Amino acid sequence: MRQPQGYVEGDGKLLGFTATTSDVSVFTKFDTNATTFVLVYVDDMIITGSSTSAMTVVVNQLNCIQVSKTKGGGLLLSQEKYDNDLLGKAGMTGYKPCKTPLPSSLKISQFGGDMFDEPALYRLVVGSLQYLTITRPELAYAVGKLSQFMQDSLESHWKLVKRIFRYASETIKYGLHLHKNDLLNITAYCDSDWGGDPDDRKSIGGMCVFLGRNLVSWSFKKQSVVARSSTEAEYRAMADLVAELIWIKNLLSELKVTASTPTIYCNNLSAMLLAANPILHSKSKHFETDLHFVRDYVSNKVVQVSHVLGSVQLEDILTKAIASGMFKSARARLNIEQNLLYSATAEGAAGTVHEPAIPSNEGVLQNSSKTKDLSSRVYDGASVKQHNEIR
Repeated sequence: MRQPQGYVEGDGKLLGFTATTSDVSVFTKFDTNATTFVLVYVDDMIITGSSTSAMTVVVNQLNCIQVSKTKGGGLLLSQEKYDNDLLGKAGMTGYKPCKTPLPSSLKISQFGGDMFDEPALYRLVVGSLQYLTITRPELAYAVGKLSQFMQDSLESHWKLVKRIFRYASETIKYGLHLHKNDLLNITAYCDSDWGGDPDDRKSIGGMCVFLGRNLVSWSFKKQSVVARSSTEAEYRAMADLVAELIWIKNLLSELKVTASTPTIYCNNLSAMLLAANPILHSKSKHFETDLHFVRDYVSNKVVQVSHVLGSVQLEDILTKAIASGMFKSARARLNIEQNLLYSATAEGAAGTVHEPAIPSNEGVLQNSSKTKDLSSRVYDGASVKQHNEIR
């Protein structure tokens, strides 16, 4: 999570804590008997660590008023009150709910309709929805797409905004579930919707990163240049993901957390082979910088890339509008769950537990002899047609 520009001052030390180099809003304190972390964003703060007494000392030092305790085996990050207030602000209470934020296979254009007569309302409401995506990553694509029309919004865009609110009303008690677990393996997914923007044919890239079972980073991003092939679009998304993984690895290292070598799952076999093989083809020279950036980290075993079948890919929810069945499945795999975690039961936490979307061996094709046999058709220019952070 980045601080506003100019906010961080001084030597980065506070109450015996030291700011990390990877993120100056994260402070660490390593004592003999306890490890404590503090995440600060302007006037908001999260305190966590290995010792309750050590955290209590920090709370007392900072004069905090309230300490929240959770039950069960994890945390559920939700914005139910904010969602309720937003529905009221937009006048969307009492509308019929729907199962997805956007109709499936919809391509949203800036042309072909009447201008919306309340552009200030559009900007206010869509801007408010952006904040909701902090705990609702399944909304990132829909909100991100409609955020592109802040200056020239159409009536058709406003109808889609209202549909997002109908979905938010249906899922108002949902949030991002962070499970308690000891797994420190890093798995990541990247995907792209090649030429997904109908107006300029730029591609949409998406990525998400899991630490153990928990989703810790995700993004939806419209690529800045037009990709000449699905392989190029996928590879650019992979380059963005590698940069994010390097940042996460550096941050974990400063927190003295040892994690596994990150594994990237990609459903475009051509992009995977480009990452694993030191061959430069004429049809890949125009994105040579991304090519060498990813290859360097793959060859040095900082990250590894595996192929995954499109049927078990996770990123469609961040790159396109998908049908309700696929959407519900992907949402569950992102650990977006209903707020049943803290219901009062004898056993403690309730709710469905979803494992991260790590594909089985049947769906994974790693850098084996089979992939090498396929390399010739990649470098002949044949593209395998398979199928947006917070910090």
